Amino acid sequence: MAQTTYQIDSAHSSAQFSVKHMMISTVRGDFTKVTGTITYDAANPNAATIEATIDAASIRTREEQRDAHLKSADFFDVEKYPSITFRSTGVASTGSDLEVVGDLTIHGVTREVALLVEGPSDEAKDPWGNLRIGATATTKLNRKDFGLVWNAALETGGVLVGEEVKITLDIQAIRQN
Repeated sequence: MAQTTYQIDSAHSSAQFSVKHMMISTVRGDFTKVTGTITYDAANPNAATIEATIDAASIRTREEQRDAHLKSADFFDVEKYPSITFRSTGVASTGSDLEVVGDLTIHGVTREVALLVEGPSDEAKDPWGNLRIGATATTKLNRKDFGLVWNAALETGGVLVGEEVKITLDIQAIRQN
């Protein structure tokens, strides 16, 4: 099999995050609009490439006021920076998984990140005849590295929002002919 191009299926993909709140619990959220292109050959996974875009305004934490604050200039500033982007720069096999290294741009700041990718799956045919692949990728980052520095001190010590953000990407993609 040669390099095959896949389009990320936004309806069946998500970008989720979790971060400590008030240093006592974890708040989770996601971005509901993920698009992009993957080129992949199961026989040569190290040659894969990934380009993905997340609509920053599609953030959702199940709390409208928090979502509005996250969209504001204090955090993602979606008016000025409407997209979060990732472009792979290298792929390495790690047993049955992959490590994908690439440039992640959030809030106008680009940093190299490494994603641990479980899979990807073998191709599967959906009920409409499309061939699909899927994978889950995880990483951790410090939000301050991307200019997301807003915080508030707590009366009891510590801060309102943690710095470490855990990210999980669940991606399903459709083969293009």
